[in-house]
Amino acid sequence: MTTPDLRRLEQFVAAMEEPSLAAAAARLHLSQQALSAALRQLERELGTPLFTRSGRRLAPTAAARTLYDGAPSLLSGARLLAARARDAGAQRRRPFVVGRSPAVTAEEAYEILEPLIAQDDPPSITVRELFPSAMVAELREGTIDLVLRRGAALPDQLAGSTLAYHPLRVALHRDHGSAGRERLALAELAASPIVVWAPPHASFYTDFLVAQCRRAGFEPDLLINHVQGTPPATAVLAAPHAAAFVTGPPGERFGGRVTVLELDDAPQVPVQALWLPHTTDPVRAALLAAYPPA
Repeated sequence: MTTPDLRRLEQFVAAMEEPSLAAAAARLHLSQQALSAALRQLERELGTPLFTRSGRRLAPTAAARTLYDGAPSLLSGARLLAARARDAGAQRRRPFVVGRSPAVTAEEAYEILEPLIAQDDPPSITVRELFPSAMVAELREGTIDLVLRRGAALPDQLAGSTLAYHPLRVALHRDHGSAGRERLALAELAASPIVVWAPPHASFYTDFLVAQCRRAGFEPDLLINHVQGTPPATAVLAAPHAAAFVTGPPGERFGGRVTVLELDDAPQVPVQALWLPHTTDPVRAALLAAYPPA
């Protein structure tokens, strides 16, 4: 039994991800016969069947599903390593690219990255907003090196660590009945719709916010905000009767149209770093070293 090479793994991943052998072969620019032969060779190398075959359709076995759990990340890691080797050979210093979810503000991302920025020879860093649906794909493609998001549980096929916690606050429109207050208890928001950016079970952050409301004794009336990419406090500009949870500092926003209030019983919201498993990166290692696990 031998270890499969990367080309064979790439062919296997295509067969797992495409709806048919023909589609997988087209993706790889191979004939179906060549791809079928490659998959059979992979099965011989591993010493176990990966697919049951019915005509031109393949059904993955338990062994195939186990192999697929790690294969895409392994392939991505190999591509990233090759790209870094080429950069080193050309004496290029590529930037460290960080994707931040809309729930992590640019200011918060900067604060988290400050240990890198403060180094004697700091790396070049690029931070850009990235929606959760694109995080895994961009990490695999190597267009970003690290993700910062609100989360605790690890998504499938990624590695991660919690770097920081920020207190939850609430943004209210100036016409909201509680806008004149200095602070609120979470339970006092029971009568206000709560603006979120994704439905429950589609976002860890939404699920986290719903859980906090339930702990405060009420079931939130959720209002989905369909504007992406603007500061979280803008959510109440189009919904003056609603409330939006934010992590930015208290005070007025947008010419006094919005105010951010402290919560008496504010929960702490985690910021999680995510990256591809089976990969190494000295810049990432330096950042994680500044945030040792509690």
